[in-house]
Amino acid sequence: LRLVAVLKAILEGEKAAVLKRDHHLPLSFHRRQEELKFSLGLQRLQHRVREIQALRDGSAGAGWGAGWGPAGCESATPMADAVCVSPTQELPTLILEAVKELELAKQQVLKRIQIWKRQQQLAGNGAVFEENLAPLQKRCESLVEVYFQLHQQVMAASVELGAELLPRLLERFNEVLSSLVKR
Repeated sequence: LRLVAVLKAILEGEKAAVLKRDHHLPLSFHRRQEELKFSLGLQRLQHRVREIQALRDGSAGAGWGAGWGPAGCESATPMADAVCVSPTQELPTLILEAVKELELAKQQVLKRIQIWKRQQQLAGNGAVFEENLAPLQKRCESLVEVYFQLHQQVMAASVELGAELLPRLLERFNEVLSSLVKR
């Protein structure tokens, strides 16, 4: 065990020395890292949409009296120390989290568009330019697909969301879509 700790310290020192000497990683590494971050965020967003759908389906069939009372707390949000929350209280929170994740994914797409624009400008000066727009188009299409799924869930849950929250959510949805179209 001591030998492992010594080897780990040596490797950490070597890693720090290499990063100090070459403080930037290759562009392909950063591009791959960005792709992984986006795909993870998109998967998380898709999972949220499925959670919202499951919660809506479960609350429509079960109601507060059946399955959501103190005996049915296991079917609520699977948190270790969570207090049992009714689906009508949990649904807006889940939707707000999903919209926040949608906005983060939108920011990642817009950042990638800006990078592509800058690379195109640099290509005018002779820099190498990747003309393949398929990955960028795939990002936009997958984000818009999840956008419409989430929008559909919000519209279906409009009664549970109330007259105060629904207009704010719809405004945020419009902002996401319009910013993607404008860029």
